[in-house]
Amino acid sequence: MGEITTKYQPNGIEDKWYEHWIEKGYFSSKPDDRPSFTICIPPPNVTGVLHMGHILNNTIQDIMIRRARMMGYNACWVPGTDHASIATEAKVVKKLKEQGIDKREIGREAFLEHAFAWKEEYGGMILQQLKKLGCSCDWDRTRFTMEPKLSAAVIKVFVDLYNKDRMYRGNRMTNWDPAARTAVSDEEVYHKDSMSKLYHVKYQVEGSDQHVTIATTRPETILGDSAVCFHPEDARYTDLKGKKLIVPMIDRAVPAIFDDYVDMEFGTGALKVTPAHDVNDYELGKRHNLEMIDILDDTAHLNENAQLFVGKERFAARKLVVAELEKIGALVKVDEISNQVGYSERTDVVIEPRLTRQWFLKMQDLAAPALENVMNDNVQFVPAHQKNTYRHWMENVRDWCVSRQLWWGQRIPVYYLTDTEYVVAETPEAALELAREKFSRPELQASDLRQDEDVLDTWFSSWLWPISVFDGFEDDTELKYYYPGKAIVTAPDIMFFWVARMIMAGYEYMGEKPFDAVYFTGMVRDPKGRKMSKQLGNSPNPLDLIAKYGADATRVGMLMSSPAGGDLLFDIKLCEQGAKFSNKIWNACRLVKGWEVKEGKNEENQAAIDWFNNKFNKILQTQEKYYDQYRFSEILKLSYSFIWSDFCSDYLEMIKPEKDQPIDSATYEKTIEIFEKLLCMMHPMIPFITEEVYHLLTEREKGDCIINADYPKSADYDENLIAKGEVAKDIITQVRNARQQNKVGGVDPIKAYARVNDPSFYEAFLPIIQRMSTMSSLEFVTENVDNTVSFMVDKDEFFLDMGIKVDPEAEKARITEEIAYLKGFKGKVEKKLSNERFVSNAPAAVVEKEKQKMEDADQKIATLEEALAQLG
Repeated sequence: MGEITTKYQPNGIEDKWYEHWIEKGYFSSKPDDRPSFTICIPPPNVTGVLHMGHILNNTIQDIMIRRARMMGYNACWVPGTDHASIATEAKVVKKLKEQGIDKREIGREAFLEHAFAWKEEYGGMILQQLKKLGCSCDWDRTRFTMEPKLSAAVIKVFVDLYNKDRMYRGNRMTNWDPAARTAVSDEEVYHKDSMSKLYHVKYQVEGSDQHVTIATTRPETILGDSAVCFHPEDARYTDLKGKKLIVPMIDRAVPAIFDDYVDMEFGTGALKVTPAHDVNDYELGKRHNLEMIDILDDTAHLNENAQLFVGKERFAARKLVVAELEKIGALVKVDEISNQVGYSERTDVVIEPRLTRQWFLKMQDLAAPALENVMNDNVQFVPAHQKNTYRHWMENVRDWCVSRQLWWGQRIPVYYLTDTEYVVAETPEAALELAREKFSRPELQASDLRQDEDVLDTWFSSWLWPISVFDGFEDDTELKYYYPGKAIVTAPDIMFFWVARMIMAGYEYMGEKPFDAVYFTGMVRDPKGRKMSKQLGNSPNPLDLIAKYGADATRVGMLMSSPAGGDLLFDIKLCEQGAKFSNKIWNACRLVKGWEVKEGKNEENQAAIDWFNNKFNKILQTQEKYYDQYRFSEILKLSYSFIWSDFCSDYLEMIKPEKDQPIDSATYEKTIEIFEKLLCMMHPMIPFITEEVYHLLTEREKGDCIINADYPKSADYDENLIAKGEVAKDIITQVRNARQQNKVGGVDPIKAYARVNDPSFYEAFLPIIQRMSTMSSLEFVTENVDNTVSFMVDKDEFFLDMGIKVDPEAEKARITEEIAYLKGFKGKVEKKLSNERFVSNAPAAVVEKEKQKMEDADQKIATLEEALAQLG
């Protein structure tokens, strides 16, 4: 083994070990006799690149998988990408446009050839980037939602649901994205505050000089009006019953209708009704059998139904309409207002409510078991409060619009003979046979049938992900082994998009939940609390962080800022802290490997070894509880502190041999064993440095890697022994502080005395205390010792003869100050214990701990007051 460098350099080391793990096939999983532990990656868009949210999400998944692998599970982490219909099609259309190619001119088949070529060239980059993070996915299992087998599963499910009478076709108001030229779901629309104009417009009552004023933010939709609506109890308009009003500019006579939907107190109490271009107006139109006048084409340009300004884009048409209204004297006034405007998440253009014909999936029956099994915690939500949002969505679930007016995606398997005569089948061949039978026309040919032009919503493929990645709709052999999975790690913003629908699909097709738990991560924000974004320029490039600090340090930085399920304030300084942690482990390795070893056993070191092993077991038990609760940040912080302080700063100092002296072989071997267990404990969180140091500690075969080592198992621990070690550490710290305050050198031996309740409590650690405090002696006494510097540890008092004149008045002042502090502390505890709500609601162990604090404070105060009295 060569000399260990003075500083840890992650770059070459991380690449080396990742390539080795891949080469050895350590990430691969095949069914065997071990219990499975499955995680399916939330498939990132095939267009995507690594961002900070991915770092958080995938670090957590990798921790779970690596730990499960080390615990003896058959750990299977399935990677893959989502075809992302709207986003990918937009990128391909843009690229073709730059080449002077129009999508609709070249046709569907040619376009799909371009799309698949684009996917092969640019798609899946994010999976390569995840490897830099250390993600131990089974890359041989990488799936893509539009690969043939997964597409076949999507089509099979559509046909099945149609045959179960759950899939239907209908005209509905949809959120129309004019840029992507497709309907999008409610969840794909975000709203933002906008400054808008509210236009007040006069409508003449037919056959009279009477006018009614309405207000609208979208005056171009006036051209599609088919009624004006009033509240039935609004006395101002009762005389209009049975009458008509004239739509300005186009002189269309439309009925006055009355419906309690109208708010009499809002505005003038008169509402223009445009059923084809507003969700609420659509419902009014259905109730009152109004004409549905669609005035926009699929790019939001006015069509022939508008009569005026045909071919003009909607916002250009708005200006023209306002000018025309002003010209004819119909524009009363214009107000500036702030309102919420809906935008497409996919293309960032203003959504246009539009009446379109779509395919829908009935959701009520699918939602019932998915709701029940989350609310009863059969599927655990972490944090649990996310169940409230889930319940609200599921109790108000609406039918799912599954069709999209795109070409990139699974084409809807509906084959039309006429617009109203159609069959649903998995293949064109099956559709032809079905059509011949259904319509009693054996002469039909394939050319007589026309397949639906639309594709299915991207989420209609990803909702099957936990089943389809194991080809479960084709052969359930692997599925039976890997299903259900352990957990899904995702952001709450796709709770309904994806999580709820996967649970629905699981109960529909497997009769079982798809995973045991859903861990919802928070949003990554900057130190000022702002959402990280390219626009704000406050989001670092994760690959730059990895290149600068290393993957381990980046993972530590992310976990340090990540409370369970809460938004996290990420600061690059945390990555620097992560790098220092790696270096701390590295230097601990250099220290231990630099010791000369001599055969034998130093009994004095046994107390340190026993203390550390017992505390290690306690840490492991706490960790196990935290893992069960998905408290990854707490796991990291607990482990970080334990290694930095207890191992590096305390244990190694306790057993470190004197300068130029060898260490006994028994202590050395135990220390190597402890170090290895610590590395195993940390490996899921910081995989690269733990693997490297694991190999530096001991010569190993290349196949003997920490990635497949045993995860340390906790055992019972002795709390009393741990307490003795903590007291010993406290004494050493207090002595060193006293030396510094009194300017007494650390190498000058001093005499020490202790007035304690139980001298035997200190027996095991006396040699360590004396050596690390540079004491010439430590004598137990029954009274205070004059002319000494004193301090307390728990309820015991120590006196240091430092060979200096101690000022009694200064000592009195110090003790008085400490008594005042303790009385203040005691007062806070008393206040807490006098709070009936705290005592009634807190766990019994917590209340008991507070009472113990009171008792300890009382004893310390009594001891200090006695010392004060002896000083006169």
